[in-house]
Amino acid sequence: MSDNAESYNMDHRSSTTANHLQDTAMLIFSAAIKAVDPEECVNRWLRLNNTDLLIGQDAYPLAANGKLYLIGIGKAAAAMAHATETLFGDRINDGVIITKYGHGMALKHCRLLEAGHPVPDDNGVEATTALLDLVATATRDDLILCLISGGGSALCPAPAAGITLADKQATTRQLLASGATIHEINTIRKHLSRIKGGRLTRATNGARLVSLILSDVIGNDLDIIASGITAPDPSTFGDCLAILGHYQLLDMIPEAVKHHLKAGTEGLQEETPKPGDPVFVKIRNYMVGSIADALAAAAVKAEELGFHPLILTSTLQGEAREAAKVLAGIAIESRRSGQPVPPPTCMLAGGETTVTLRGQGLGGRNMEFALAGAMALAGTRDTLLLSAGTDGTDGPTDAAGAFADGTTATRAGALKMSLTQHLADNNSYRFFLPLGDLFITGPTRTNVMDIVIFLIDV
Repeated sequence: MSDNAESYNMDHRSSTTANHLQDTAMLIFSAAIKAVDPEECVNRWLRLNNTDLLIGQDAYPLAANGKLYLIGIGKAAAAMAHATETLFGDRINDGVIITKYGHGMALKHCRLLEAGHPVPDDNGVEATTALLDLVATATRDDLILCLISGGGSALCPAPAAGITLADKQATTRQLLASGATIHEINTIRKHLSRIKGGRLTRATNGARLVSLILSDVIGNDLDIIASGITAPDPSTFGDCLAILGHYQLLDMIPEAVKHHLKAGTEGLQEETPKPGDPVFVKIRNYMVGSIADALAAAAVKAEELGFHPLILTSTLQGEAREAAKVLAGIAIESRRSGQPVPPPTCMLAGGETTVTLRGQGLGGRNMEFALAGAMALAGTRDTLLLSAGTDGTDGPTDAAGAFADGTTATRAGALKMSLTQHLADNNSYRFFLPLGDLFITGPTRTNVMDIVIFLIDV
């Protein structure tokens, strides 16, 4: 991506907030995105040397009579596949790539299929069937190169026997509204699927399978990213029931889902393959990019622009509105006392917060974070907050996130808008829209969770 603020569509910024701090924040965000650009990540790790496919320092010989298949799922899958096609060209015998609507790009050697996210849809079911059909043609002499990125869980629905797509959609919606973490949501997804939780490996007919993975989860857990289609799964059916019980969803999910999970705890449904299962002997997974890479690049850019960078955490989580209060408090302390870093400061955080839906508004976790941050920062001078999704999407909206600063509350008041009421109604998008403070990037074709940038100027 272009390393300048103008690479983003910022037509909605108001003259009040379109200052150098916003421009600086966009430059820093752009640097972070560039560091986890899917094509650059693939090119750093993957190359071809005569008859060997090389990943890092490891070589995977391509058998004389063997085929090379390319499969991929996730928001970054198309860009990862494009880079792979550029490297291997006609060496790729066939491929199926599944990505979110609007995140595709032209491919020559693979079928590009788009599907629904975050709630799975019929196109996702058809695309996943095509992917499984392709994998089923592989033999022991073949190599399957799998490209995995965030969003893959919703994009490759393959409901287990007795469960319909409608059942999975209803369960997904309940989980998304409950405030459950992605680890908890994907634990349940793995146990309702024929492909997730390492089950893809059972369909490879003994072929070698190597995955390049762009992480979008805290801790980079292989079994959670895209619900771990190529990784051992330590979770159980019992864990699923415990999660649903914790969020009081057992009486709200479809009966078929509850029956399936309970049958699993009784040994009547096959568990996901666990660590040590021989099915993983010919499986290798490589982490090629994560939020840590994005934050490191953001810190370098901030320093180049004259700010003292401080990476607070790469594991930001919890309720968005609560996390915002904590980080805003650190920013205010920096301005008041120069601790933990004196101005000009760039404080960075990465991760994925959650939102428990209580209202009927429109928004996403980054915009809700910014709205709660605006309340905490009210009246603070020369301090800016940007919270945005690295995929360019925040909730069911066209925004990646939003800006907030010490004047946000005052400007909202002039428009007769209540911060408290909009937060109570989870209506952050409609709060920031008339202020001109939405951050709209369009699809970035990458996904390593969210980035929060606090700029405290002198």
